[in-house]
Amino acid sequence: MITTEDFNFEDAVKNALNQVLKERGHINILIAGRTGVGKSTLINSIFQGNFATTGQGRPVTEKTKEIKKEGIPLSIFDTRGLELADFPKILDELKKEINERSKNIDSSQHIHVAWICIAEDSRRVEPAEEELVKTFVNYNIPVIAVITKARSDQGFRAKVQEILPQVSNTVRIRAISEELDEGIVLPAMGLKNLVDSTIQVVPEGLKRAFTAAQKVDIELKKTKSHVIVAGSAASAAGIAAIPIPFSDAVGIVPIQIGMLAGISATFGLSIDEIFLGTILGTIIAGTGGTMVGRLIVGGLLKMIPGIGSVAGGTIAATTAAAITTALGEAYIAALAMLFVQNNGEPPTSDEVATAFKENYRKLSGGK
Repeated sequence: MITTEDFNFEDAVKNALNQVLKERGHINILIAGRTGVGKSTLINSIFQGNFATTGQGRPVTEKTKEIKKEGIPLSIFDTRGLELADFPKILDELKKEINERSKNIDSSQHIHVAWICIAEDSRRVEPAEEELVKTFVNYNIPVIAVITKARSDQGFRAKVQEILPQVSNTVRIRAISEELDEGIVLPAMGLKNLVDSTIQVVPEGLKRAFTAAQKVDIELKKTKSHVIVAGSAASAAGIAAIPIPFSDAVGIVPIQIGMLAGISATFGLSIDEIFLGTILGTIIAGTGGTMVGRLIVGGLLKMIPGIGSVAGGTIAATTAAAITTALGEAYIAALAMLFVQNNGEPPTSDEVATAFKENYRKLSGGK
């Protein structure tokens, strides 16, 4: 018989974290553009944590820098010098770096997508930009042309697409709002289009990493998280249906911990054992009695001889799936609300715990 003595909360949290971090992966995006094109503003507008400003950078080549930040599953490779006379040398160095990475058996070292940034007011595509696109395509790296500082298209997007037919898409963006003369304000635009275009070409195994790192599309985070909840609810039901008394009480909890860890990772929380442990501790304190009480009822029913085992398993499976779903959906609702309030930036563990308890209370009928 499986007992609660077999369950170790700290080990469950640690195992869940290791698993979700492995599944989420790490995405590498190369961003190239002339000086003044607005790459840093774009990066900070798309990704969490004021990434271009607060991330740690290291030189990869003479004109390419890798920017990373603890807790965000993203590396930005910022390539400069497209306007310099020694661009051929810069390009050769970049080709060597990409080539070495492409041969690495560890796919987390590859360049997964490239953004070529072109300022709309330049009204031209430089030979260096054309050469870069050809280079990336030769290494099977999907490329998106990003027209920055968009104010008035006047056919420029179509021109870029004509000159750069190999790109996956061409997106006009204005990373931040802009005030013109006479108090006219142009709002930010195109950021979600860029996120949508990128998620379409990102390798399947790294979509969660990109989803977590970006802060523009909260619905994308919710959609990926709903899938996690559905899978966890099905697993919980399967465990609960096993006709062994009380087996579900210790079998379902790790599933629910893994679910909450997976949702946390998908939303882009800076998850570690302390952060996740704090959230889980609050959740257990707020809902544990109710969950355990329902599961114990299912366990007792399984002890009834004959048909009782089958009936007990059926009831417990239904209950386990419902509880797991309510738990996951309450957590998603809490995170979505907080991320919207924070303009896409992660909330604190205290904010998450408070919002979760309120959402779980609503979803569980105010109990």
